[in-house]
Amino acid sequence: MEFYVISLVKIAVVFAGFMTVLAYLQWVERKVIAHVQVRVGPNRVGPHGLLQPMADIIKLVTKEGFLPSHVHKFFYLLAPFIAVSMALVSISIIPFGSEIKVFGYTTWMQLTDLNVGILFVLAISSLGVYGIALAGWSSNNKYSLLGGLRSSAQMISYELPLSLAITAPLLIAGTLSLREIVQSQGGYNFGFLPRWSVFAGPFPQVFSFIIFVIAGFAETNRVPFDLPEAENELVAGFHTEYSSMQFASFFMAEYANMVTITCITTILFLGGWQPLFPASLGSNYVPPLLLFFVGALLLFNGLNPRRRKDRFSLPVFAVVFFLLGILFLVPAVKPILVPFFWFAAKVGFLLFTFIWIRGTLPRFRYDQLMSFAWKFLFPAALINLLITGLLVALTAK
Repeated sequence: MEFYVISLVKIAVVFAGFMTVLAYLQWVERKVIAHVQVRVGPNRVGPHGLLQPMADIIKLVTKEGFLPSHVHKFFYLLAPFIAVSMALVSISIIPFGSEIKVFGYTTWMQLTDLNVGILFVLAISSLGVYGIALAGWSSNNKYSLLGGLRSSAQMISYELPLSLAITAPLLIAGTLSLREIVQSQGGYNFGFLPRWSVFAGPFPQVFSFIIFVIAGFAETNRVPFDLPEAENELVAGFHTEYSSMQFASFFMAEYANMVTITCITTILFLGGWQPLFPASLGSNYVPPLLLFFVGALLLFNGLNPRRRKDRFSLPVFAVVFFLLGILFLVPAVKPILVPFFWFAAKVGFLLFTFIWIRGTLPRFRYDQLMSFAWKFLFPAALINLLITGLLVALTAK
């Protein structure tokens, strides 16, 4: 009985947290890109625009769902369901932290673990392209069809280097379980250098990491590889004919895929919840110190505001950060929060990189993506895999 109760609680926590992240990730993206482009970004709905995601949700839910007369109705409605469901399923096997005790019951900060976890993620992500392809075909629109075809061809191009980039760290870890992959990266060389795959011997997976991240941009249809929805060529691509919640489903699927790909990158290459340096050197005190610093910064700016409303909002946020910092010092919850902090910090850094690239680089041409994937990424990933496999075989005991 305890197992089922704990499982239901974990499902509720993960679902609520994941949906909140998806809602506010677009707010973060709009704010970051606004700063890149030297403008303000959303700031009208709530303090600093923090209620903008709620306003967007209300708008999309209440907006009329227009069904064009020329579409294939069944597949037109099925496409967004496939896209969003495949995007949300993968989060069920992501390990967010280490083993913990809750009311005397030992469990993992993970919904479930599969001994073929990474293969499950690859299979689910491959199925997600069917949603885009069906949306393009069922819309009976030439621009939508071109967007769907582009997505299919794009998947064929980047899936091979992405899979080869994954295989190399798997050879070092010797397992397909996401939890065991993270555990294999525990410990430190020379007492301070983490044994993450990106640093690990016999061949550090720096090249695999770079190839995987580049392929991840294509996986999530993000700039500079957002060719299936290139507005300067295809109006809006595969979702041209969609509105209301159908459009929101594709929108949600894109951000869910982005979170999933950054989580997998963190697990495969950056040690998951493993800290950057050992606890003996003070890694457990990084979260509260960082939160106290942010709180102090907010308090200082609240006492010296640039805008009148900052005098009230920034001190409130400062108190929140101070309370969170104190929470990280509580012995009962410290073993839960500290590993999650390191995992979330790495994922957050990668998400920021995705957003930063969108505000920085122009879109590739379609032929440039195909040429880059087949003529550079695939050979580079193959050579990296061969070198890694050879060195692993030579150093095996």
